[in-house]
Amino acid sequence: MIVPGLDFLLVTRLAMMKGRMAALRATLGIATGVAAWGLAGFFGIRALFIASPWLYTLLKVGGGLYLFIQGARLFAGSWKNAPAEDQPANPAFATTRAFRMGLLTNLANPKAPIFVSSLFAAALPQHASIGLGLTCVGTMFVIAVAWFSLVATVLSLRHVSRAFLRLRHWIDRASGLAFMALGIRFATERTV
Repeated sequence: MIVPGLDFLLVTRLAMMKGRMAALRATLGIATGVAAWGLAGFFGIRALFIASPWLYTLLKVGGGLYLFIQGARLFAGSWKNAPAEDQPANPAFATTRAFRMGLLTNLANPKAPIFVSSLFAAALPQHASIGLGLTCVGTMFVIAVAWFSLVATVLSLRHVSRAFLRLRHWIDRASGLAFMALGIRFATERTV
């Protein structure tokens, strides 16, 4: 989803801590997640969740657990003084890890499939062609790449990064708590 939230926090943190390339790789992961939810939404994930509510519950609990664990790691890491994590030793690992983090953060958001399927239900005609659906999904992908690339570029500027580093521990603590709170909320929220 293209909403200031977990995706935005991830790109922000990576841009400032790992640099522009890591944030851009996470951006591709996020956009891939957006496209996956877009395809699922177009081809009827909403109907599937209505027919099998346990699948939605499974997504909510699994996604909530993933977000909680990521938040706990971020929060716990904010108390460490060593900046060893700031510059990864293996660029290939960083490439894969940043993409995977972006993809999993987007896919773990249980609001994303509901948002996308609702968007398609409201905006597309009932019998939309596959071409129109794929065009919409492609547009969602391009918008996600453009937005998060802009965020990654601006927030990886040296003076912005320096300001972040001065406040890093507090930002990591706040972000970690936000991830954990959203994870708990997603996992425990009643389904509609």
